[in-house]
Amino acid sequence: MKLGLHIASTTWEGGSQRLGPKLAEIVAATEAAGFDAISVVDHVWQHPYMGGAEQSEIEGYTTLGFIAAHTRRVRLLTMVTAAPYRPAGLLGKMVTTLDVLSGGRMMLGIGVGDYEEEAAGLGLPYPSLKERFEILDETVQVCLQMWEGEQGSERPFRGKHVRMERPLNLPQSLTRPHPPIMIAGAGEKRTLPLVARYADACNLPPSPEIPRSWSC
Repeated sequence: MKLGLHIASTTWEGGSQRLGPKLAEIVAATEAAGFDAISVVDHVWQHPYMGGAEQSEIEGYTTLGFIAAHTRRVRLLTMVTAAPYRPAGLLGKMVTTLDVLSGGRMMLGIGVGDYEEEAAGLGLPYPSLKERFEILDETVQVCLQMWEGEQGSERPFRGKHVRMERPLNLPQSLTRPHPPIMIAGAGEKRTLPLVARYADACNLPPSPEIPRSWSC
């Protein structure tokens, strides 16, 4: 069995001045205790489940860069990135960069997103659910193509929502053939087929029942 620590909230005693030192202490202790992975939320407002927008929330990928610098072994990921929030090529580059700088420890954690108020509040894209699933699908395809190396860089990607004339990605990720992919959700019609097609893992929401078609 492998265990991971998920950092869902950073509303800690001491406020902003203690946030960096406290996070460094937590991740160092997590690695020393033998945990396999550390994940952070990829929200810009705190989720209502954890107290809402008036609570502290730090940006996920910047935080993973900080954690990478304070650890040596644990795998790193967001749980999870809302696919529409970042252009697909930029997201692929961000995950690649963190994989390279961390010594090959990065995963792509991704889903459709579920916090419309957050997106509206800070002006982030949040199209219809149908479009978000299409963007999720195309974003994962693009990331996989970027991680192919030279062959992928010379093949344009022209999807419904994502268009890239040259998916060049240098340096390539250290993790080969690509950083592992985790797709969040448990929907039998749309999410789990994407998990089966692309993913190495899935993040199931808390539920007393496992979907009948669960195949992660």
